[in-house]
Amino acid sequence: MNLNELYEIEKLQHAYQGRTVLDIAHLGVHEGQVLALVGPSGAGKSSLLRLLNFLEPPTAGAMRFAGELVRHPAPLALRRQVTTVFQRPALQRSSVADNVALGLRLRGITPDGQVDAMLARVGLASLAQQPARLLSGGEMQRVALARALIIRPRVLLLDEPTANLDKMSGQNVFNVFRELADEGATVIVTTYDRELVRTVPTVYELHDGTLRVVTRDQSRVPERAAVVG
Repeated sequence: MNLNELYEIEKLQHAYQGRTVLDIAHLGVHEGQVLALVGPSGAGKSSLLRLLNFLEPPTAGAMRFAGELVRHPAPLALRRQVTTVFQRPALQRSSVADNVALGLRLRGITPDGQVDAMLARVGLASLAQQPARLLSGGEMQRVALARALIIRPRVLLLDEPTANLDKMSGQNVFNVFRELADEGATVIVTTYDRELVRTVPTVYELHDGTLRVVTRDQSRVPERAAVVG
């Protein structure tokens, strides 16, 4: 295993109700890497995110994290290193600020001024005391992103992070996760967003549960891959 390799997947299969949704011979993800997963609906992108977040065990094969074989149920210390922002985030019925502070409170950390700073970072400073249930879909997604970022995860998994955002808000999200990667975090994103795909240095395409490399550099992503993403 490469010393900088954070995830290593070998001969992984995952099935639901007898149907194989993932069949991945090998996948290595390095510390600090930004990686996009593209592919048609039902290709297995969300299923792969659930495995990478240790929410489910694979049906067959092995996954290692930081050199250690992942066993299930995964210990809390391991699960806390990885945070997922789902396309339809589940928020509490309290204020925006309380939602963002949740992860800190669960870890026994006093939020201090961190919440205000993080809300400003995602463009929601003016909504800090607004009930989260009254927000738009795009605003809820940004609250979920702020809640994930504030705990400084080692890995950030993003499921369609720009699906409900306008172009300007989407660009802000791009900038935030680039900054997070610059700080050393690993970022893995599933997306249909062509502009987002063009900004990501490593792109994999999932199709019928199998994985192939589309690009490993900053050059322009092939038009076909961007469309199916």
